[in-house]
Amino acid sequence: MTVIEYFLKWIKSAKAAERAAAAVALAHAYLRQELTFEERLSAEAALTLLLDDPSPKVRLALSETLSLSHRAPAQVIAALAADQVEVAAPVLVRSPLLSDGDLVDRVASGVPKVQVLIASRPQLSLPVSAAIAEVGAAEACLELVRNPSARIAGLSYRRMIERHGGHAALRAALAADRRLPADCRHLLLRRVGEALSAAPFVRALMGASRAEKLAREACANASLTLIDATDRSEHAALVEHLRLSGDLTLSFLIRAVAYGKIDFFGAALVSLSGQSEARVRALLAGGRDAALSALLSRAELSPVSHAPVLTALKIWREVAVGRRIAGPQEVSWHMLRALDGDESAEGAALAALLRRIHLDALRSNARREALALAAA
Repeated sequence: MTVIEYFLKWIKSAKAAERAAAAVALAHAYLRQELTFEERLSAEAALTLLLDDPSPKVRLALSETLSLSHRAPAQVIAALAADQVEVAAPVLVRSPLLSDGDLVDRVASGVPKVQVLIASRPQLSLPVSAAIAEVGAAEACLELVRNPSARIAGLSYRRMIERHGGHAALRAALAADRRLPADCRHLLLRRVGEALSAAPFVRALMGASRAEKLAREACANASLTLIDATDRSEHAALVEHLRLSGDLTLSFLIRAVAYGKIDFFGAALVSLSGQSEARVRALLAGGRDAALSALLSRAELSPVSHAPVLTALKIWREVAVGRRIAGPQEVSWHMLRALDGDESAEGAALAALLRRIHLDALRSNARREALALAAA
């Protein structure tokens, strides 16, 4: 009687703990390749038979022992991956024998715990990440975002935000993820604003319309910060996202100019006017008022906005070459002055916007001064 035959007879009467220890020993012997060809065939048959052991402890011992090896029997790994979650966990997280197709199939099973385990795998591929983003539970998407080695496509980030934008922990993880593309970060800002305005406490405190207005203002201000965090090469993509989402409004562009986001403003003018980047950049850097007004008209910016924008551009040019020291507080004030005499409804709305920008800048400067004094 061979050792394997003896083993198969012995496990029929052995206790679960003994069977688990024997399963580990048999698996190690198989992986070390110290057996003859016939012994390996018998050992593989024995390992396969252990998949039917009624004790999860035995199957878990097998899963833990085989999970890291390239030499494990493929059919055993596949069966363990489909076992109950506690048994499958080591294989799902670590086994190099599970292909992308195998992992996608397990994600599609819809079991959140399984999806979370797969999302934590090191060096997770784009297709598997895409499957989790598309059908995974919020907890799995959260684990995916927290996995620094996972490869995640921009579209997958977008799908997670679209599907689980109301999940607070996932929103926080996405916001902290440096891999998040600029357009997805803006979409996330919108979801945060929607969650804020829909919060029962906020609505009860200030009313639905007021809450929505404040949320829009907060999102607009946050979007300006987003521009600073976006590489110049990505401005065109961010502009296109804002345009398609309906957020590339005149008021947003006015805010951008007031806060000195001239490179972004230039990217927006390229998209809106159809002019080349070189042409727009040259005009913003040193173009005359008539040529700039023509550019703004081609971009379909309201005529009432031309004077404030031209005023701001002149100031930022002087700041850029060191002839002047100014910030949003001063620029917004001069933009507001440029509207003097315009009594139209559109002019009044723009003046109200510029006053809000000016007051926000005043508050921000005062806050910085207070913090500086407190730290001195």
